[in-house]
Amino acid sequence: MRNVEKIQQEVSALSPPELDAFRKWLIEFDAEAWDRQIEETIQAGKLDALADQGVQSFHSGTCSPL
Repeated sequence: MRNVEKIQQEVSALSPPELDAFRKWLIEFDAEAWDRQIEETIQAGKLDALADQGVQSFHSGTCSPL
C-alpha cells in the first residue's frame, strides 16, 4: 500500500486545475479498463448463457419491457 499512500499524498497536493485534469484522466482511464474487462469477459464466453436466455425469453414472449 505504500504506492497508494504516495499517490494519495501527491493527489492531495494538486492545485484545483491539476486535480480537475487528473480527475478527467482517471475517469477516462477507468472507463477504458472497464471496457477491456467487459470485452475479455465477452470473448471468454462468460456471458453467452445470459445472452441465450435473453434471446429465448424474447422469442417466447416472456420478457418484459425495460
